[in-house]
Amino acid sequence: MANFMLSGTTASKISAQLTQLRHQMGTPALGMVLTLVVVCDESNQYDAVRAATDAAREHPSRILVVIARDASEPNRLDAEIRLGESTPGEVILLRLYGELTRHADSVVSPLLLTDTPVVAWWPGHCPESPSKDPIGVLAQRRIVDAHAAPDPVAAITSRAEGYLPGDTDLAWTRLTSWRSLLAAAFDQQVSKVTGGTVEAASRHASAPLLAAWLGERLGVPIRVADSRGPGLTAVRLETPGGEIAVLREDARVATLQRPGQPDRQVALTRRPLSELLAEELRRLDPDEIYEAAVRRIAHGDPES
Repeated sequence: MANFMLSGTTASKISAQLTQLRHQMGTPALGMVLTLVVVCDESNQYDAVRAATDAAREHPSRILVVIARDASEPNRLDAEIRLGESTPGEVILLRLYGELTRHADSVVSPLLLTDTPVVAWWPGHCPESPSKDPIGVLAQRRIVDAHAAPDPVAAITSRAEGYLPGDTDLAWTRLTSWRSLLAAAFDQQVSKVTGGTVEAASRHASAPLLAAWLGERLGVPIRVADSRGPGLTAVRLETPGGEIAVLREDARVATLQRPGQPDRQVALTRRPLSELLAEELRRLDPDEIYEAAVRRIAHGDPES
């Protein structure tokens, strides 16, 4: 793998260096399907780059990692280019100093692949309204993670109020397996659901989203209750014929309970960050189901 450093550089010099490296390695920049812009800091860039690189094995990408450094220093742009067989697509770490920390979009724009979608991802701290952020304006999809916020539930509520098509949250992506399992619970005829509860560790970001999705689908109030965790631990749905429940105590295996049927053990494991990101990169159109859930939260549901 080629690892090339540029200090005190410009976007045009980075582009020229990329072209030169591609020719030297005999690997023209073909087959990349999108540009992924990762906005992070030094404390989480290692995990973010690793997850983005792993996701790029399924979605070959130009990965631009924007790291804002000291705003009080003179203006400077340092770049690290990673290219090679072990790196699907291209990885470019951009470290910004001085005024550039407030104008990252001017650095990123010339480096976007032409005629391909742009996805922006904030693995840690993110703007209150990603769609209005200068980097977010460049992107068709904007991925945040409420789990990284100081108050995850407040972050979910805030973003619900400012939602625009193209926004999504990894707190929602983490619910894919839960939603699939709950949908399967209704494969057979069951009594009408009259209410329910989502149980999770206190202030767990995914809990209000799951409650909102269930409330939207079932047309009944679904409350959120605290549990000892870890993470989501149970969903209980009330029906005249008895309780339908999914119970998970160890973040690996869940028990599906339905009235009049034997309990069933099902796999319900936590997925790695790279897998969550890869799932979001598979769809570049607005997620209407997520939109319905966050708008329900914005309107004051679910109950808590």
